[in-house]
Amino acid sequence: MTQIQKTIRLTTAQAIIKYLENQFINIDGIETRIFGGGFGIFGHGNVTCLGEALYQVQDKLPLYRGQNEQSMGFAAAAYAKYHLRERMMFCTASAGPGTTNLLTSAALAHANRLPLLLLCGDTFITRLPDPVLQQLEHYNNPTLGVNDAFKAVTRYWDRITHPAQIIQSLPNAIATMLDPADCGPAFIGLPQDVQGWAYDYPEIFFEKKIHHIRRQAPDEREIAQALEILKSAERPIIIAGGGIQYSKATKEFAEFVERHQIPVVETIAGRANLLAENELNIGPIGVTGSDSANAIAKEADVIVAIGTRLQDFTTGSWTAFSLDAKFISINAARHDALKHLSCAVVGDAKLSISALSSVATDYKAPSAWLERAKAERAKWLDYVKVNTASGDNKPNSYAQAIGVVNALCDKRDRVVAAAGGLPAEVTANWQTQDLGTVDVEFGFSCMGYEIAGGWGARIAQSEKEPERDTIVFTGDGSYLLMNSDIYSSLLSDKKMIILVLDNGGFAVINKLQNNTGNESFNNLIKDCPTIKEPFAVDFAGHAKSMGALTENVENADELAEAFKRAKANDKTTVIVMNVDAYEGWTTEGHTWWEVGTPEVSESKKVSDAHDDWESTRAEQRKGV
Repeated sequence: MTQIQKTIRLTTAQAIIKYLENQFINIDGIETRIFGGGFGIFGHGNVTCLGEALYQVQDKLPLYRGQNEQSMGFAAAAYAKYHLRERMMFCTASAGPGTTNLLTSAALAHANRLPLLLLCGDTFITRLPDPVLQQLEHYNNPTLGVNDAFKAVTRYWDRITHPAQIIQSLPNAIATMLDPADCGPAFIGLPQDVQGWAYDYPEIFFEKKIHHIRRQAPDEREIAQALEILKSAERPIIIAGGGIQYSKATKEFAEFVERHQIPVVETIAGRANLLAENELNIGPIGVTGSDSANAIAKEADVIVAIGTRLQDFTTGSWTAFSLDAKFISINAARHDALKHLSCAVVGDAKLSISALSSVATDYKAPSAWLERAKAERAKWLDYVKVNTASGDNKPNSYAQAIGVVNALCDKRDRVVAAAGGLPAEVTANWQTQDLGTVDVEFGFSCMGYEIAGGWGARIAQSEKEPERDTIVFTGDGSYLLMNSDIYSSLLSDKKMIILVLDNGGFAVINKLQNNTGNESFNNLIKDCPTIKEPFAVDFAGHAKSMGALTENVENADELAEAFKRAKANDKTTVIVMNVDAYEGWTTEGHTWWEVGTPEVSESKKVSDAHDDWESTRAEQRKGV
């Protein structure tokens, strides 16, 4: 007897949303929807069809109204980061500029290996009304549009030209976003006519599906090779990356470190893998690192890199290590595990750490090496204590603000920072009080992430820890670039505490400019040649106009009292403090960093700086 497959007739847009609402994940024994909802700004390219579909499920997939598509993407990335890539959000934007505004967000998610689903309007497949509003025409290729730009910044890309195509496309997009090795943003272009076309979809396509995060076991031969290298180590260190947290391997990692007594240095993404009080936590490594971590990294003979992509800020553009040091790289992504001719262990961090520990048996780092690392750690902590202290006529600084917040926050409060000088200052000075509480976006180093990311993090945090706070550190430059999610946070009742530290422009780039022998130019407001009369922005007044509670403070002592009041408030609070553009930077702990400097210049200062910069290049590992 012939069986007839049961179907349901839906538009493409309705089918997409119905599919998404039935995707679940098992997290620690609890089934929950993969998508916590979405962020959306409607336009002619998505309101009539996708908007109609989303209206029907707003109780299951809440849609947060953004103020800017780019900030929506940032918020979605921060949401996924909080949930350790197990839950995510989608973003929907209209055809044209609404969609292209998401390009930077997609690049940020791609660099940071974060899941983000982009459902974006596209031009009509029939081409009957071409050219439509906001369409860019390419005379020699009518299939080419602005949405093709997302191919460079996404892990999965598709344009739906027939309703049936989502039957293959959606499962592949979700599989990509949940894959530890390939995780990143997925883009689905939705032509405006196709969104509304109906199709008889098989009912089975919409059945509830429970997903899980794949854990790839390491190859026994790779573990054996790693063991031989580790056993030979007299001065081993571990570089702890963000992949440890995504693997939920912090417990196994702490046990591994304790059992084998190996000093640990942390990347920016791995800044909260160990508590600050752990004596084996020697500090952050690299350009934004610590004297302690960089000192032992330079002396190490074996480096075990776990869950890190070893970007240049971690490696000091590959000058942070001895030229003959050996690398073991444990990573779910083969691309990352193979870097710099590492002994690659391709696999899940939790499983790989356990596998290596089980065969390493009685191996421990030599006690003299451990004491050497602990001595460096003690010196660094003394420096941080002085660096973050106020008083003694010291100018206001990022470090002081960080010290104030660090002393007064709850250990489970979440700290968010990105771009400019604050990532370096937070990474170097923040003392982690609980695991997984630090979000410093420095994979794409994207200005504007701070407040938007804080909003996304707060949405996620309110689902699990509503009594805790999300604390955002931002400079005046990033605030001016993107601040409208202060308003979003108030509309959605998602409280944040935002510290705006005003140094009068792009001070950290001015510092780089000066450090390379160049004169201050076009970074600090006062140094811009096209500005006639510089003046300060009333950031508190601006934030207040969006509904936030606001305060201006003069110094770190006033900041402490204002922060206490902000903790007690029940709505988003913005605290503004001026900091010095020249003094008060964390000056210790930095490795060399490769930047392009002029080989010839009429300025002797520039030429001398170039020669000085290049003098370190001999210490750079050349990919081996």
